[in-house]
Amino acid sequence: MRHSHLFFGKRPIIKGFRIAGMVVFGILAAALFGLVFGYVVMLLWNWLMPAIFGLTTISYWQAFGIVILAKLIFGALGRGKDHDHDHDHDRYRKEFFGKPSGGGSPEEEEGRFDRFRRYRYYHDFWDEEGKDAFDRYVKKKEEGGG
Repeated sequence: MRHSHLFFGKRPIIKGFRIAGMVVFGILAAALFGLVFGYVVMLLWNWLMPAIFGLTTISYWQAFGIVILAKLIFGALGRGKDHDHDHDHDRYRKEFFGKPSGGGSPEEEEGRFDRFRRYRYYHDFWDEEGKDAFDRYVKKKEEGGG
């Protein structure tokens, strides 16, 4: 049996050195990326901002500071994934497809495949009848028809 794990069969000291090396490499790569990104921000700022807004040019370290500031403002505020949106998407996906593939009886699998196969007509429906059907639905709702 062939093991493809990076540390399989290695002595603990070698594992430690490899992990430490990866951490150091990751830190250096992130620092290099930040430095290069600061240079790109400086070039773009000095090219665009004086011409568009009449602002002065900036130095490399000012651009690097802008990158850090932008990361602090926009990246560190916990504005990651929209969990409510993800939850809605999962709920609709489960309503449409049912259980994940591989679960359930062959009949359930065939039912999910039929629902998926029917979805290919969605865009045609919307192009041909969607707007009229939607307008009728809105009118019905506004008239209190449920």
